[in-house]
Amino acid sequence: MKETDMDDQTRIELEAAAFRRLRQHLQTDRPDVQNIDMMNLTGFCRNCLSRWYQEAAIERGIPMTKDEGREAFYGMPYDDWRAQHQTEASPAAQEAFKSSHD
Repeated sequence: MKETDMDDQTRIELEAAAFRRLRQHLQTDRPDVQNIDMMNLTGFCRNCLSRWYQEAAIERGIPMTKDEGREAFYGMPYDDWRAQHQTEASPAAQEAFKSSHD
């Protein structure tokens, strides 16, 4: 079935399921992947995803702070995630980030 052949509710449910799977994958399967590496490869990271989540909530009249959006995406408070999983970015990763954001 092509996406154009499905109703809006089914499309929304599939998109939500894909988002939940991405979030789970990043939370449980690949917490070792650093945000700077994601930014260098894709142009977005967990923080972007959490901000998009927050923005979607606000667009729908649901108040949500930046920290609440991050906790919703990271599955824990952001500072806890950083303490458990974030490592110092390599000089090469820092240079790649700097080059792509100049």
